[in-house]
Amino acid sequence: MRRPIRLVTEGRPDPAWLDTTVSRAMLLDASEGDLGETFRIHVPGRVVAFGRRDTIDRSYPAAAEAARAAGFAPIERMAGGRAAVFTEHTLSFAWTIPDPDPRPGITDRFDTLAGIVVDAFARLGIEAAVGEIPGEYCPGKWSVHHDGKLKLMGVGQRLARHAAHVGGVIVVDRPDLVRRALVPVYEAMGLVWRPETAGALTDIDPAITVGSAASAVIAALGDRFDLEPAPLTDRILERAAALAPERRSPV
Repeated sequence: MRRPIRLVTEGRPDPAWLDTTVSRAMLLDASEGDLGETFRIHVPGRVVAFGRRDTIDRSYPAAAEAARAAGFAPIERMAGGRAAVFTEHTLSFAWTIPDPDPRPGITDRFDTLAGIVVDAFARLGIEAAVGEIPGEYCPGKWSVHHDGKLKLMGVGQRLARHAAHVGGVIVVDRPDLVRRALVPVYEAMGLVWRPETAGALTDIDPAITVGSAASAVIAALGDRFDLEPAPLTDRILERAAALAPERRSPV
């Protein structure tokens, strides 16, 4: 019997931090036994999502100001390494997985998510592979790329006591917006990268849209699991609001 997974397609891009705290609230609820396995995919707003290594660096204030100057809200991300960019031309995903002992499953969860994304891209007619490419932004072993040249998806993972969060971004269109934000942000932090590696699905097929990309991801997920459409509950939204940046505590 296939695992049932709740599928949520609602986003909360305003205020800029709310989508992140929704994910944080879902992770906490799952860890406490109050939320079943849930996959959320949605269109975000314009943010530069900084990793923990970024926010403790003394260059962070300058990098955050560079993001604002480029028209992006700086936020602290749930998981992952260096700064990544979300726009209305990307897809944000967050997979919340209850697990009594989440640490041993880190690699398996990364492998599964990356495989789903590769399959989704194949449905769109795009050949993709898993792995870091030289000079990519927010480098990671489970990035998904095209032809070893264009990074299309980045992913990170965060653990709570009894649950895991696997989240990231798929760039569908307008990679120029990613570069507009990351060039000054990475310069402010002294990070070396190759802006030409910041790609999008429309670099390969201009006919792809955010909607068709989301449908492909959902179909690839549905090949493996039984999906149950679900809303964002009032409980999650209330807890997310209570985790506003000025009030929240770390997981």
